[in-house]
Amino acid sequence: MRAWQVHALGEPADVLEYGVLPDPRPGPGQVLVAVHAAACNFPDILVCQGRYQEKPPLPFTPGLEIAGEVVAVGDGARAAVGDRVLGTPPMGHGGFAELAVLDAASTFPWPEGMTAGQAAGLFITYQTGVCALAHRGRLASGETLLVHAAAGGVGSAAVQIGRAMGARVIGTAGGPEKCEVVRGLGADEVVDYRSEDLVARVKELTGGRGAEVIFDPVGGDVFDLSRRVVAFEGRILVIGFAGGRFADAPTNHVLVKNYAVVGVHWGFYRTMAPARIDEWQAVVADLWARGAIDPLVGAELPLAEAPEALRRLGSRGTTGKVVLVP
Repeated sequence: MRAWQVHALGEPADVLEYGVLPDPRPGPGQVLVAVHAAACNFPDILVCQGRYQEKPPLPFTPGLEIAGEVVAVGDGARAAVGDRVLGTPPMGHGGFAELAVLDAASTFPWPEGMTAGQAAGLFITYQTGVCALAHRGRLASGETLLVHAAAGGVGSAAVQIGRAMGARVIGTAGGPEKCEVVRGLGADEVVDYRSEDLVARVKELTGGRGAEVIFDPVGGDVFDLSRRVVAFEGRILVIGFAGGRFADAPTNHVLVKNYAVVGVHWGFYRTMAPARIDEWQAVVADLWARGAIDPLVGAELPLAEAPEALRRLGSRGTTGKVVLVP
């Protein structure tokens, strides 16, 4: 099979190598999948750089999410040959390849009516949204949800999930085109942080109260702004650090404003509380069946252009998910 590998850590464009590798074989509980699409995520960039919390041994293949057709199964597998499935391959044996394996706990049905690109980008993105908003953030109907980077992969999912949960959603994005995308996702209000004072505008939209829940996949300066617009007893959800800087959370400010800073490491639940994954995937499947979500795919590129796909993702110039197609 054709696949990408990393033999030394560094920028994806410098360290990704495309070549022919032996076809993988499914072990007990695993399925072998002919990859129809592989979604790109910021951790794919970080793992190439050696900056991700999980560090697979070299050489490794990136790619956290796939959708495809089962072509072989091991004993105890969760699907049969011919089934269309989605999931996350084992770290280091990822989906930037023509074939990939999925463990039983990471094998889920590809929902009817979804494109390959949508299915590939569904699992981590929407699981993160449900975990963050319903479980960690305790978002309630009628509350205001502020979603940063709302035109991006996890941000676009959070907008849709927040709306489905009955929240008033304010999305932030940079530039008219991205703001229009966020409006199309169903956000009640959109703030263009390039042309508007984000703090002043959010306070205006909330009558000075601020947002009860803030979904922040950016970190850095954006987290600093979030502290200024979080409501009394609000929750700032720390999703990731796409902005490149780990922000500080001054405890005196947390105390004085009486808010919570809540970490959302979705992947940790796969080992600490694995039953949650099936539970949340059932929620995601129900949202799709009810037409409450419509996964946004902003770009599809050939598998051979993986470095370019990750470059686009890292530039923060994309909308929705960036997907690779073998």
